[in-house]
Amino acid sequence: MAQTILIVDDDPVQRRLLEAAVSRTGMNVVTAPGGQPALDLIAGPRGDQIQLMLLDLVMPDMDGLTVLAKLRASHPDLPVIVLTAKGGIESAVEAMRAGANDFLVKPASPERITVSIRNALKLGTLSGEVTRLKKKVENRLAFEDLISTSPEMRQVIRLGQRAAQSTIPILIEGESGVGKELIARAIQGSSDRAGRPFVTVNCGAIPENLIESILFGHEKGSFTGASEKHLGKFQEADGGTLFLDEIGELRLDMQVKLLRVLQEGEVDPIGSKRPVKVDVRIISATNRDLAELTREGQFREDLYYRLNVFPIYVPPLRERRGDVPALAQHFIERFAAEEHKTVSGLTPEARDLIERYSWPGNVRQLENTIFRAVVLCDGTMLDVCDFPQIAAALGVETTARRPSASVEAPLRANYVTAPPPVPQRLSEAHDPYALSAVDDSGHMRKLDDVESEMIRLAIGRYEGHMSEVARRLGIGRSTLYRKLKDFGLEHHFDVGEHDEDGPRQATG
Repeated sequence: MAQTILIVDDDPVQRRLLEAAVSRTGMNVVTAPGGQPALDLIAGPRGDQIQLMLLDLVMPDMDGLTVLAKLRASHPDLPVIVLTAKGGIESAVEAMRAGANDFLVKPASPERITVSIRNALKLGTLSGEVTRLKKKVENRLAFEDLISTSPEMRQVIRLGQRAAQSTIPILIEGESGVGKELIARAIQGSSDRAGRPFVTVNCGAIPENLIESILFGHEKGSFTGASEKHLGKFQEADGGTLFLDEIGELRLDMQVKLLRVLQEGEVDPIGSKRPVKVDVRIISATNRDLAELTREGQFREDLYYRLNVFPIYVPPLRERRGDVPALAQHFIERFAAEEHKTVSGLTPEARDLIERYSWPGNVRQLENTIFRAVVLCDGTMLDVCDFPQIAAALGVETTARRPSASVEAPLRANYVTAPPPVPQRLSEAHDPYALSAVDDSGHMRKLDDVESEMIRLAIGRYEGHMSEVARRLGIGRSTLYRKLKDFGLEHHFDVGEHDEDGPRQATG
């Protein structure tokens, strides 16, 4: 999905010029003839699709500074590049103070506009990522921070928002890599416990001899090696949320103690003389069928019913293919900014490829695949050739990327790429007058061989009229005859001196 740029200028000629310059970079363009139409567009249903604004500073209906002031109130993170014919320092300072990311003086070259756009988008991506990470660290990640467009995930979000309004125990089910922890964090960030502790425990990764100590804590000297008092995960999460990932892997004896904590609201640290009250909201997650484990006796039935009060099923990526392009674009922007690459999106063929793939590793696999593709890509758009493993799994043939004539082309000489395909020789070519620059083994042909073949082609094309052949080749007739002799072609053509302008027929 290509990024969308909004161009705001009252001059239709300037709008067309800017639109042409931006479109050549592969980005989508929408235009507005003034400040108020631009604000209406951003506030409308298409507003969320706009990643950057190119804004003229001087317009009759509403000047650019006023547009910036109103825009920053509703969209503080939208990158804005200001353009104006008045390139004074005062204007630049005033625009930057108003919230512009860059300032360009008209007429700006297409290369300068492209660089400015990419820098602003990169900065915006990194700022957005920092904001998300900050919210995650502060345990304030909400559902609006999740990347999701499919109807299946809208149902998950709707259930999560309802569950966030209470302290009801939640069981999140789904395959590995679908994002169960993100859903749990969004539930926490959308509840009245936002900003409080969010403690994660992977029940399948805790050593068996440390499970009780890690979950419930221990007192100093309670066992060999207990040199310090240790607060368990339940006490660490007091007042917040405890996320029990892979709950189906928990040992049966620990399931009994966990059930007591859920019922009584208190924990018994190892070596402690009295229980400790805790206020913890429990969110569990599993990639296994807990109901089946319960029937097989591997999971306590009473604990299952205690945890499975409000179940939420997160579908795998193959069942919500509508999320694949949006997630891929998010990962492309993030990794391109982190790795200082110019990749901005997917070609239509690459997008079709990743939408067709089943993604058995779900979102985690998609993220790592995009990361690899961005790192290895030397173009501006990810193509089918950047996903060789996915293409091979789907039986799609890949070819080497064709070098483009963009401003980055000189930089690509430093990358090792597949050799270009060997062109057909003259006898195999569709065009009878085509010349090949390489031989059958892919090496460059000698100049004499190419020149000899060109003379043969010219004589055939102009039916042996040697004066015309010499004129079209830009040489004299005597030079032409000399070259025929040098190349050993004089015996193949009747080039007698006395029939200057008549047709000569090839004899071999």
